[in-house]
Amino acid sequence: MYQSTAHQAFQFCSKYARKTEFRRLCELLRNHLQNAAKFSSQMHAINLSDPDTLQRHLDTRFQQLNVAVELELWQEAFRSVEDIHTLLSLSKRPAKNIMMANYFEKLTRIFLVSENYLFHAAAYSRYYNLLRQSAAAVASGQSPKKDNPAVTEADMTKAASFVLLSALAIPVISTSRSRGALVDVDEARKNKNSRLTNLLGMSQAPTRAILFKDALSKGLLKRARPEIRDLYNILEVDFHPLSICKKISPILSQIGADEGMEKYVGPLQQVILTRLFQQLSQVYDSVKIEFVLGLAQFPEPFHVSAGTIEKFIMNGCKKGDLAIRTDHATGVLTFDSDVFSSAKAMHPGSGAGSAEIESRSVQRLQSTPAEIVRSQLTRLAKSLFVTCQYVDPSFNSERQRNKEAALERAKEGAEKEHQEILTRRDIISQKKEAALKAQQAKENEEQTKRLIRQQQIKDEEARRLAEEQKQRADQRIKAEQKRIQREEMEKQIKELKATTKVDIELPEDLDDLDSQRIRILKLQALEREKNQLGEQLRIAGKRIDHLERAYRKEEIKHLKTDYEKQQEEDLAAYEKAKAEELKESEERHKADVELKHRLSRLVSPYQTFVKTVKEQRKAEFEKRQKIAQKELESKKAARVKEVKERIAREKKEREEAERRQREEEEREREEAEAKAKAAEEKAAHIAELKAKREQERAAADEVARLQRQREEEALARRKAGAGAPRAVPDRTFSREPAAEPSSASGPPKIALPGGKPSWREREAMKAAGQAPPPASTSPAPAPAATSPAPEAEAPKRSGYVPPALRQGGAPGGGWREREASGSGRAPPARAERPERTESPATGGRYEAARGGDRWGSDRKPASPANAGGYVPPGARGGAPPREGEGERPAAQAPAGGKYVPRHLRDRQ
Repeated sequence: MYQSTAHQAFQFCSKYARKTEFRRLCELLRNHLQNAAKFSSQMHAINLSDPDTLQRHLDTRFQQLNVAVELELWQEAFRSVEDIHTLLSLSKRPAKNIMMANYFEKLTRIFLVSENYLFHAAAYSRYYNLLRQSAAAVASGQSPKKDNPAVTEADMTKAASFVLLSALAIPVISTSRSRGALVDVDEARKNKNSRLTNLLGMSQAPTRAILFKDALSKGLLKRARPEIRDLYNILEVDFHPLSICKKISPILSQIGADEGMEKYVGPLQQVILTRLFQQLSQVYDSVKIEFVLGLAQFPEPFHVSAGTIEKFIMNGCKKGDLAIRTDHATGVLTFDSDVFSSAKAMHPGSGAGSAEIESRSVQRLQSTPAEIVRSQLTRLAKSLFVTCQYVDPSFNSERQRNKEAALERAKEGAEKEHQEILTRRDIISQKKEAALKAQQAKENEEQTKRLIRQQQIKDEEARRLAEEQKQRADQRIKAEQKRIQREEMEKQIKELKATTKVDIELPEDLDDLDSQRIRILKLQALEREKNQLGEQLRIAGKRIDHLERAYRKEEIKHLKTDYEKQQEEDLAAYEKAKAEELKESEERHKADVELKHRLSRLVSPYQTFVKTVKEQRKAEFEKRQKIAQKELESKKAARVKEVKERIAREKKEREEAERRQREEEEREREEAEAKAKAAEEKAAHIAELKAKREQERAAADEVARLQRQREEEALARRKAGAGAPRAVPDRTFSREPAAEPSSASGPPKIALPGGKPSWREREAMKAAGQAPPPASTSPAPAPAATSPAPEAEAPKRSGYVPPALRQGGAPGGGWREREASGSGRAPPARAERPERTESPATGGRYEAARGGDRWGSDRKPASPANAGGYVPPGARGGAPPREGEGERPAAQAPAGGKYVPRHLRDRQ
């Protein structure tokens, strides 16, 4: 986009010759390039190291150079050349040959316009070399044709001719108008020549001799046109001052006829005059001005006047390139032959700015007196040196000895110097390596810092962009809100102005208004409008009352006259309307009678036509009626068929639904029967388990009874053997039923079948000389249904006595069982127990009646701790059930001493 825009601007300036705008455009592009190089470290900077970017800038600058040359803006063209050279120095890959050919071609034109013939010839030399290289590269296939200029043999001949001609046109002496020789060698001129040399891509500043040497080495004389070759031979090889103009006149005519070479005629004349005066100064001391003018005769239109020649002489003398005095009185030109004059004047062509500073291309016909005087001492020294060699033999031997001694010293110091050189080389290499490492470390550190700085810049830029985006979004939202609010205010104000008829005073700035303020203004306007309307109505009513009263008073006087006049006018209008109505009625009657007579002839055809039409319409109606009747019958039959099919389908669906319902009921009935059967089997299984558990419980009770009997016998024996017993508090419960209420008994006894005697019992049995009874695991026989016989009172022991050892144990393991065993009936059922019970365990305090376990069941789950399990009161000691209690259901049967899982407890 940037390149296309610049090219369009260049085309515009070129098409309409806008030189001022073109200068501004060039300066703008130059500033853009400088800013790109200045801010290259930023995040979105232009990367001039990118080949594509650099190539686009080069294309733009070449287009700029072409337009500048086309508009003849040579200063801008030179600046464009400098810009191109700067970009080429930044590029890592060489530019295309076609671009460089255009570059050097434009440089030749710029240097020619600036009259810098030396660099003009150097630019042409570079241009020719580039064309020759391009032709060779295309011929060998090393480079494509599109990247190289199209070169033919004619182009090469033309380029060679221009190279040779431009080199011949280089002034032999300086053409500048400086005041003296020192000005031409100052720093400014050196800098300028250095800049121009860099623009041409040359290693050293060009000279006339170097350019001729390069041209001859490349064989340009063979390629150049014949007249250019002849011109070179006349000026540089066989220059003769007396016949120069005669030989060169036809060549100048041919060159002047060529439009491209015509511009070299003037510089060639300057070179010819310079050569002429330089060689005349070597041969003559003085010559006539007419003689010189006769020698410097050029063909028309290139004739040189006497004034031009005199001006040329004065310019050369001013700069020190010539030493000529003009005597207008005698018409003589005198060449300075003072042996003590300026040495510079004695060397023609060595003046300031001359192209012959370091060469001796001027043909030396003979030495001048000044040169003879200046070289006299040198020649004398050389002659004396040669004479000494022949006269004094010791001189040569001394020289030989000195030479041999010097060689010996050199040989002796060579090895040492060699070692020093090697050591110095090692030191230099080490320093280079250290410097390289330091430089690399410094570059790495700078690279790291640069990357960190770039990252910081990126982060700051991202944060800044985010903040700016947020601010823009907030501003946009606020602006949108403000705009909507303002539009709403304007809308309300318009509605207010449209609905009210009074003037409303609004502030100049609508931003100060809000909805409340507009509502207040609206109410105020309505109030003012109401007041204004009321005042207007009051004033209008008052005025109308007075006016109406005046009208009525005045019209009373004219009522009678007006009434009579109105009657007369009404009568006249009635008579007139009556006459007009009678006249119109008569005319209308006559017209109707005529119409009746005229239409009476059409009555018979009309009736016939009407009859025919009616018959046709009737026949058509009957036909359509029959068709409609047939369609109705067919649709009716189809509808009846459809209804019958629907009824049959619904009937079938109902029968199918009833069948499925019966099948579902049958399946449910079968499932219910299966469930009932499974429940019966389960109940039978539970009853079987219950009977088995009753047997196991009875066996466990028998074992416990035998164990208690053995323990009581052991206690009796121990008591009999121990003597008088020690008085201890009675801590056992009597097995006999007490006369107290049931609350006096202790907690139920836990009967452990197969239980072993305690350590006290074992000690007592050892003291009595009895062996402890073995633990019996076989089930004992079922106890008798009757209550046990009374036993002898056992001695009381101090300390804690287990319930099983207290006074023979508790029948059934609890006070209810003992009470039941004493009374001869079973304990009451759980549902018949009193709400408030007392026992020694509770100490007479209130204990809530137990209504079953946590699942609402009256049974108590069996504990796996005792082998016999939990024994209900009705089953302890074989006590019969209470009256009216009945037998417990199978679901409430005890677990028989085995652990039953929770999910199986409801099945028992």
